[in-house]
Amino acid sequence: MRALRFCFLTTFYPPYHFGGDAIGIQRLARGLVREGHHVTVIHDVDAFLALAPSPANVDTVDDGVETVRLRSRFGTLSALLTQQTGHPVVHGRRIREVLDAGRFDVVNFHNVSLIGGPGLLSYGSTAIRLYMAHEHWLVCPTHVLWRHGRELCSGRQCLRCTLHYRRPPQLWRYTGLLRRQLEEVDTFIAMSEFSRDKHHEFDFPKPMEVLPYFLPDADGDTAEGMAGPPQERPYFLFVGRLERIKGLDEVIDVFRDYHDADLLILGDGEYSAPLRQRAQGLPNVRFLGRVPVEELSRYYRHAVALIVPSVCFETFGIILIEAFRQGTPVIARRLGPFPEIVARAGGGELFDTADELVGAMRRLQGDPDHRNRLAQAGADAFQDHWSERMVVPQYLDIVRRTAERTGRQAIADSLSMVEVQ
Repeated sequence: MRALRFCFLTTFYPPYHFGGDAIGIQRLARGLVREGHHVTVIHDVDAFLALAPSPANVDTVDDGVETVRLRSRFGTLSALLTQQTGHPVVHGRRIREVLDAGRFDVVNFHNVSLIGGPGLLSYGSTAIRLYMAHEHWLVCPTHVLWRHGRELCSGRQCLRCTLHYRRPPQLWRYTGLLRRQLEEVDTFIAMSEFSRDKHHEFDFPKPMEVLPYFLPDADGDTAEGMAGPPQERPYFLFVGRLERIKGLDEVIDVFRDYHDADLLILGDGEYSAPLRQRAQGLPNVRFLGRVPVEELSRYYRHAVALIVPSVCFETFGIILIEAFRQGTPVIARRLGPFPEIVARAGGGELFDTADELVGAMRRLQGDPDHRNRLAQAGADAFQDHWSERMVVPQYLDIVRRTAERTGRQAIADSLSMVEVQ
């Protein structure tokens, strides 16, 4: 197998990022490097700084991934021009220079909303072009299908919804630009079967492969992870950004009457203050803020379960597989991709109502054998479905099949020996 040259284009990439999708992109880049391929990531620092309160700390870890950080004297205006026109107005020339010089075999578009919009999809025409839908941006101006900031989207009210989010309307969405540019992409990839189906429900016109997120094989049992529990009292765990769409309000209310365990909340975000106010007077609800990555496994391992109460349509749910890898069962809302993941793993329970959530909590805390069976099933499923050694070959197989379909036989032949498990 000869080494291939990959270029990833994405708005956000560590350390200039906000959420799990950028970490997922980084894990894929590093996984390909470990397979012997070359990966260049082009990402937009202007867009990050337009949204972040302060610059990120620069990550100095040498992981073998080449990064090209786009930054200009136009700052926020650069991101606004892209958002409004659907084209990489400021950084287009620089992106073309990198793509022309790199002679890439594969160009993979990720979250392109502010690095170039749909106009970016015609770049890199000599390479295989993939698009990974980490969010629902292809069918939703706000990315999340959470209409008017209060309800699941069941039908388009895009202009009103965008104004509710205090974002400028994207006039290009009312032209044929996106549909024309979709023709430039060889293969589209959704992160779950649910997300693929949701794209098609909202009239996305192209077929989509499904490729889940994964976690690296190497960083499992750290010294911190093998340490004792962070507290003596039993606890349930929440991990993630503190946003209204994450559904923590209902979980906090449950702990007003559930006194047998604590709720530990790991994370921070714009909805932190309302949640802390809601939890006032509840000693069994603890906000721990952002916890260093190397300490997370310790919290996962000793939790009764991870609670995943999101009220919006996620595209996947990385925290579920993080829990499974640590041998922790999950209790997830019966919504979006969570039923798909829990069913595949056999590693948790689902709920719709507060009463069902409490029932699941009592079963897992009151029956250690039941809890341990779910934990083991989740751990086994992680190895079979969401580990790096399983998912990276699936990604390369998508590249191979795309190469065969589009007549890039040399690329297909170079990947013919990749073993997909």
